[in-house]
Amino acid sequence: MRIIAIIVFCMLAPLMPAQNLYFPPVSNQAKWDTLSPAALGWNSSKIAPLYSYLEQQNTKAFIVLKDGKIVMEKYFGTFTKDSAWYWASAAKTLTSFLVGTAQEGGMLSISEPSSLYLGAGWSDCTPAQEQNITIRHHLTMTTGLNDGVPDNHCTDKSCLKYLAAPGTRWAYHNAPYTLLEKVISTASKQTINSYTQSKLMLKTGITGLWLGVGYDNAFYSKARSMARFGLLALNQFVWGSDTLLRDKEYIRQMISPSQTINKSYGYLWWLNGKESYMMPGTQFVFPGACAPQAPADMYAGIGKNGQLVCVSPSTGLVMVRMGNDPNGLGDVPTVFCNQIWQRLNEVIQSNSSVTETRISSSAITVSRCSKSNEVIIRLDNNENTLQIIDLQGRVRLKTQNTAACNVSFLPKGIYFIQLLANGQTETKKFVR
Repeated sequence: MRIIAIIVFCMLAPLMPAQNLYFPPVSNQAKWDTLSPAALGWNSSKIAPLYSYLEQQNTKAFIVLKDGKIVMEKYFGTFTKDSAWYWASAAKTLTSFLVGTAQEGGMLSISEPSSLYLGAGWSDCTPAQEQNITIRHHLTMTTGLNDGVPDNHCTDKSCLKYLAAPGTRWAYHNAPYTLLEKVISTASKQTINSYTQSKLMLKTGITGLWLGVGYDNAFYSKARSMARFGLLALNQFVWGSDTLLRDKEYIRQMISPSQTINKSYGYLWWLNGKESYMMPGTQFVFPGACAPQAPADMYAGIGKNGQLVCVSPSTGLVMVRMGNDPNGLGDVPTVFCNQIWQRLNEVIQSNSSVTETRISSSAITVSRCSKSNEVIIRLDNNENTLQIIDLQGRVRLKTQNTAACNVSFLPKGIYFIQLLANGQTETKKFVR
């Protein structure tokens, strides 16, 4: 019996609330206990370079929590702790939580067709096709609707066109996500702001507001409110002794692979440390973790222009970043997230990043010449096949048995170097 009890404990441990976490008071927004980096044994000399990098990347707010307490908090320019900013797609994590509470309250089931709440004819699909799209498909980005329409944020019926059977294709499609707001409002018979207030804000001290921006519904809050939500997620959606979401299976699906197509995506959360991942606008499956420098167990809300809320249970860390575009890194800037963690690891003196298998006989070096504006990729073993792949999954260059190649012809952007040698594959990101 004791052995069985140990096995059960180990199976449930990832879903058990963390112990000894600090929660700032709900009624006093100004009070939040702190820890000094020195008290944690962190390298304080690396903080200034991290802040300098963040400032160069148009950051407005940056917060790091350790076990709930603030260790680092920095605001840039005229932005302060009382300033509000949008979460962009990082707010998808809020929506995921709210859908879970609605299901737990018996207001809906994610296995139901979304047309029960959106009304028949909400899309350009046939009635039979539409009936097969469930709320869960909206949560997992697997509705099968065409994300290649001119504006994939468009929620008009004419923009929501059938492309594939639900559950057979993963695509980062904003419009079906946005429609979850109407699902929640219809099921709860409340506005999205009223529902968020009752299920989240009153219980955690989070403040904020959903506002319509074009077709999208954006959430605006202070940086500390985003940190509060990260802390709630760190503790498996228990705030202190108040359990806000009890459905452990829903939580497990929320922060673990929710389908087999994109293994780095849960219920609107990005997942690190998986064997592969996909990105918006492409059907290409990239090998390795989406943020190798971040803790392997990190799950994150990642939004346009680098809005980030990152949660790592193994380290007890929550990292928040708000700001403007960090030099054009896309709608889901995982590269930027990775770059922050690389520098944050130097502060923490951490080795908690993902360890990736490398091809021992080959090394990839990207060299840049500022005078000639050339970008050269060099390999220390030319017995290989080299591919350059863009974010749409298109092969922009393929060459065999080469020691160096000039990729200056590529437009500026994010690319992947894929090296095939000795039956193994190595992939490395680089920014042109």
